[in-house]
Amino acid sequence: MKYRRILLKISGETLKGSHEHGYDAAAVRKVVSTIAQARENGVQVALVVGAGNIWRGVMGASGGMDPVTADYMGMLGTVMNALCLSDFFRAANIPCEVFSAVSMEPIAKRFNRNAAVSALEEGKVVVFGGGTGSPFFTTDTTAALRALEMNCEAVLKATKVDGIYTADPFKDPDAKRFSTLTYDEALNRKLAVMDAAAFSLCRDRNLPIIVLNFFEDGSLMRVLNGDFSAGTLVSSGK
Repeated sequence: MKYRRILLKISGETLKGSHEHGYDAAAVRKVVSTIAQARENGVQVALVVGAGNIWRGVMGASGGMDPVTADYMGMLGTVMNALCLSDFFRAANIPCEVFSAVSMEPIAKRFNRNAAVSALEEGKVVVFGGGTGSPFFTTDTTAALRALEMNCEAVLKATKVDGIYTADPFKDPDAKRFSTLTYDEALNRKLAVMDAAAFSLCRDRNLPIIVLNFFEDGSLMRVLNGDFSAGTLVSSGK
């Protein structure tokens, strides 16, 4: 494996499958089985999950809610998704530990860097919920922050397309896919890799970002082996 410890960012929508909201057991099992394959090959996996299948803070704010309240509701949604994932991991006999950025005992342990690193080293899948613990920060930023804290070798962002394109490939049939990009190229082209705070964290500390089609069979393993035919690598290019 090219990467031995990764932070995988998945959206809440990944867990809802064909449902309009909530959870689809088949979709959650697909996430678990895909990560299990990486783990069986010696890769340590940390997860950050969004809450789009339950709640989007930006939608609440646009509907007239206080944006801070709306963001806190989103944080709670990510903890719910983390608990869902951990239950399915354990059902598959995969040890898992959930950490929350906000106090949620006895539901989840409060985030502690040393404890989380130890859990990874013990072979557990580690799931981070509660965002950064503060409003106005997305789960993209949470993913970059936790990846750096965990000394991960890359941030992998799970999407429905096989990497980063010049335009939305679902809307523009002429969109071209990049196999690799530098941070500066991604910025200059104004490509939607991650939000600005997350991207800055990764760029400033030279943490690779890989955008991949998580739903394509074998794509995660190919990327972990350094084959970016199933995704796009964003790095310093050095």
